[in-house]
Amino acid sequence: MLFSRTIALLMLKKERQAFIIHQVELHNKVLCTDLCAKMQVSDDTVRRDLVELSEKGLIIKVHGGALSRSFFSGQTTRELTYSFQQKQSIASKAVSLISNGMYVLTSGGTTIVEMAHALPQNLQATFISGSIPALMAYAQHPLCDVIVLGDKLSKTSNITVGPGAIAQIGNLHVDLCFLGINAFDPQVGVTDNDWEVVQLKKAMIGAARKTVCLTISEKLHTVQPLKVCAANAIHTLITELDPDDKMLKPFRDAGIQVL
Repeated sequence: MLFSRTIALLMLKKERQAFIIHQVELHNKVLCTDLCAKMQVSDDTVRRDLVELSEKGLIIKVHGGALSRSFFSGQTTRELTYSFQQKQSIASKAVSLISNGMYVLTSGGTTIVEMAHALPQNLQATFISGSIPALMAYAQHPLCDVIVLGDKLSKTSNITVGPGAIAQIGNLHVDLCFLGINAFDPQVGVTDNDWEVVQLKKAMIGAARKTVCLTISEKLHTVQPLKVCAANAIHTLITELDPDDKMLKPFRDAGIQVL
């Protein structure tokens, strides 16, 4: 009886930890409180799992949650990024919206970085961002100009945040804003799990004529704790799916252009 109970507990532990790793890969950052709610386990259980996964080198444990080792430590190649091929597909669609002479404001995230790498070599545009990985990719482009948003660096998001960055964004009126997002539900809108990044994204949306969300479909119809904007603030949604996919119908019905 004791042996059977021990095996059952080990299986549950493996399932929990597999779920945690998946959430970290999907969102790059997870909070203990969210994991507790989703798995319906205690805070102590989640913290023990995070410690063990961190000791195995599978995640980076931080105060209140965990980070993706691949995104935040640069220990893997781009090709090992979660859903890499889907993100490349999204990136190729996104660059079709950018024309010569445009001013483009972008957030952070691995999909944004793929968009930066997919920019045509003959494109002449200006990219504005505080995302360190995105800025490094933009800097490699031969013709595009790059403007850096400066302020405090969020180590958990690899992007500059705070009142200085928000004030700089407030002085912009750009053609396009590209947002890498954590969750998008047609009823709730765009949501995230980082307070400072949420404030930054709100300012970015307000500074752009059109806002484009880039996301793998796995993040659709999901909700995070903090609201960025309502669905009607988004002009275009780009995923790896065919635009006519039934999963995207609620977004089309909400008046959002889907690519």
